[in-house]
Amino acid sequence: MDIAIVGGGAAAVSLLDALAGWESKAVGRGSGTVTVFAASEAHLWRGRPYGPDLNAVLVNAPPALMSVRGGDFGHYAAWLGERGADHLDKRLGQPLVPRALYGDYLAHTAEKALAALEEQGWTTTVVVAHVTEVVRGNRAGNHLVVRTEGEREYQATHVMVCVGGGTPPDLYGLSGTPGFVADPYPLADTLGRIPDGGDVAVIGSGLTAVDAVVALAARGHTGRITLMSRSGVLPNVWQRPDGRRPRHVTIERVAALHQASGSVAFGDLVNLVRAELADAGEDFDELTAELLGTGTENPVGRLRRQLDAVDDPRIGRRVVQQTAHSVGPYAWRLLPEADRAWLRRHSRVVGSVASPMVPVNAAVLMRLLDSGQVSVTAGVRAIEPVNGRFRVHHAEGEQTAESVVNAVNAPPQAVPAAARSLLKSLVGAGLATRHPSGGVLSADPRVHVVGDLAGGGSFITSSIAGLAAQASRSAEALRAT
Repeated sequence: MDIAIVGGGAAAVSLLDALAGWESKAVGRGSGTVTVFAASEAHLWRGRPYGPDLNAVLVNAPPALMSVRGGDFGHYAAWLGERGADHLDKRLGQPLVPRALYGDYLAHTAEKALAALEEQGWTTTVVVAHVTEVVRGNRAGNHLVVRTEGEREYQATHVMVCVGGGTPPDLYGLSGTPGFVADPYPLADTLGRIPDGGDVAVIGSGLTAVDAVVALAARGHTGRITLMSRSGVLPNVWQRPDGRRPRHVTIERVAALHQASGSVAFGDLVNLVRAELADAGEDFDELTAELLGTGTENPVGRLRRQLDAVDDPRIGRRVVQQTAHSVGPYAWRLLPEADRAWLRRHSRVVGSVASPMVPVNAAVLMRLLDSGQVSVTAGVRAIEPVNGRFRVHHAEGEQTAESVVNAVNAPPQAVPAAARSLLKSLVGAGLATRHPSGGVLSADPRVHVVGDLAGGGSFITSSIAGLAAQASRSAEALRAT
């Protein structure tokens, strides 16, 4: 077996860890090769999000949700060990480390997995090169050929596509304009080009926008900062984990519903949440009102209230946040299209609840909002360069800024620009098909897609836990061949 892994980020690390978990007696010694193709040595294993950056740019989830080992929620926490005490978010009661330190975890896990595979008899290689094509090797198609820039070729029996997500879209056509930051990461580099006292418009109000604000504050920025988006919705705030595991909102229960009736509707998922809350003696209607208020409540007042409720013992939001990334991707593929369309229409509400901000960042944002240095503006219609500045048109009128930071997330299942030729080759060779909603689906059992590029997924960006689950399933599928 000759396995080619295209991509060198978190999904590839998780896949390597899963492959290294195979017992040698099950696959035999000297069973083949594992070749990882990474486009950049600088971002090897860390990808775009977890490279060197400001210490203020933190991992945005508790350790249990950041393990790259599928099914082992303690793997990352165990690696972190005593270092976690130096990065404790006191409100959350959990360590939240700089993203660069989490990148060290990814690199350590990858290197350990490669060493384990070598000990099991595999030959492992990391090729730093951009993959341009994957095609069938001959008419019989009994092997695949991976081509890189420079027309170098590598044979493979299986190809794992782990190329990550797309880049932030330029919604207002500002690319190349002086003062416009098209992609904010790494913030240590991009924010250094922004004058300390200048007014800054941050396009977006999600997690990336919060990162940008917190990073600007850490650098001592004194100018005004405005979070500008169409909705003006801020992410919810993580609550302190209580150690509770859902009993009703689980993959097993959703699978049982599907097996019993042949379908799963959104109402079935709602009933599972109802049962979860009933066990805890809580009111489902109260949770519903809280969620629906996401798009209508004043965002500053909502942030203040949620920051004060980090220790609230009620489990409702915790259940939704915990299961959105664990059960959600599985359930999404079983829902009828009408239910999926309804959820897409409420994507801002769902995204805010499913991908909350950590309390330490929420506290910084709250302080800056209270001081008047930061504000939130909804209803943005256009942004245009005018006389060396930027004019923003929004629902309440107009304002100007000296710099604009693009903190808009890539759409779900977006194809990274660097992977377009690869995708074209996979589809052209009949090895994959485009999904109507974006992304690609494997059309050949020798090709697997891991990560947000996998077609048919929901509009919620895959978490590390979601990537780990996908990688684990792909590794098991390989093992069964």
